[in-house]
Amino acid sequence: MATIEMYMKPTCGFCHAAARMLDSKKASYATINILAQPAKRAEMIQRAKGGSTVPQIFIDGKHIGGYDDLNALNARGKLDALLKA
Repeated sequence: MATIEMYMKPTCGFCHAAARMLDSKKASYATINILAQPAKRAEMIQRAKGGSTVPQIFIDGKHIGGYDDLNALNARGKLDALLKA
């Protein structure tokens, strides 16, 4: 299984939607709460090449983007292959 990291805020609806999608795929993922760990926000922005909104999702270290990007990968049938890599 792929290593998945999601930078998120607990109050973010898009973060919860991304989590539901990953849960529906039975994918394990680590969440990084940038409200509880403010120093991680700068790390997220650097890793996401300037992306400052949440969620920011990484699969095997590759920046996927936010929920819309995750959803688009799923709609194109490409998400499952990334999750199984």
